Amino acid sequence: MIVLIPAYEPDTQLIDLIIALAGHDVVVVDDGSGPRFAAVFAEARARGADVLTHDRNRGKGAALKTGFAHIAAHRPGRDVVCADSDGQHRPADIVAVAARLASGRADLVLGARHFTGVVPPRSRFGNAATRLVFRLATDRALTDTQTGLRAYPARHLPWLCTVPGARFEYEQRLLLRAVRARWTIDEHPIATVYLAANASSHFRPLHDSLRVLGPLLAYAASSVLAYAASSLLAFTVDTALFLLLATLTGSVTVPAVTARLISASINFTVNRRCVFGRAAPLGRALRRYTLLAATTLAANVALLTTLTAVIPSVPTAKFLTEALLLTATFLLQRHLVFTPAPPPGPSAERPRDLADAGIR
Repeated sequence: MIVLIPAYEPDTQLIDLIIALAGHDVVVVDDGSGPRFAAVFAEARARGADVLTHDRNRGKGAALKTGFAHIAAHRPGRDVVCADSDGQHRPADIVAVAARLASGRADLVLGARHFTGVVPPRSRFGNAATRLVFRLATDRALTDTQTGLRAYPARHLPWLCTVPGARFEYEQRLLLRAVRARWTIDEHPIATVYLAANASSHFRPLHDSLRVLGPLLAYAASSVLAYAASSLLAFTVDTALFLLLATLTGSVTVPAVTARLISASINFTVNRRCVFGRAAPLGRALRRYTLLAATTLAANVALLTTLTAVIPSVPTAKFLTEALLLTATFLLQRHLVFTPAPPPGPSAERPRDLADAGIR
């Protein structure tokens, strides 16, 4: 394995980590720490680490991408484990996460903390909030979405360099894109370590929290807007076909059923392929979608009848009915209809043992 450590104004904990990882290849990216920290990075070189340097502080995401590009170019075929420089990640956990990746079960392995013991309140709250928003936005439950201890196979390094983001938001964007790409994401439990109440962290609670939450909120909004657009498309097709067929045939029932079947088929296809970003098994999704459509139709009639009895305005009752059902069907389709298939088995190109992964 290669251990990649982005570092900004580090202390001696960086050196302690490099010493503890003796026998493993270490790449350190100095993210513009400046002359005051030159001695620390000189010591890192003396201890055998490759040190790359930014001329100014560009952010953790930029430092990681510099490291990924360097490793892909100069050490192709090597898996990478990213770790922080502030003492949060124990050497044993770094090696364990690398070994989990080497087993070939995942595209990405996260070192997952369970936040037991003494944890600074801002860290406990921030991680809990981000974990909840991530679950709501992606329908994917992860124990620790903020962890900096992550292992990536060599084949993904070029892709990792294309993910936007230069600072703390980069890792969140990466995780969101991995979920959308249906990566197999594994988690390995690690110790929760906060030294001196995490005083050495450069994470700014308000500013950087907004950076991290921004991609999550944008991801959630994009899903809702895509679903609304898909529903609007189905409504337009349904209405246009109904009016056309009713004009041609002079009938109402057959055009209504025909238009609904065609518009529902379009809505099903768009939602399955585009809106929810996952190729749900066709047969199962179709059965569940059909059942949901029938249930929604009955609920629409019942709710509209109830609301018109208490609201004088029929258009208002209709609007409330559609708004409520739009929200309900969005959640039901995401959680029940278009659920993903089980993760694929290990890829043939993944390493089968620790030697193949470069772990010595």
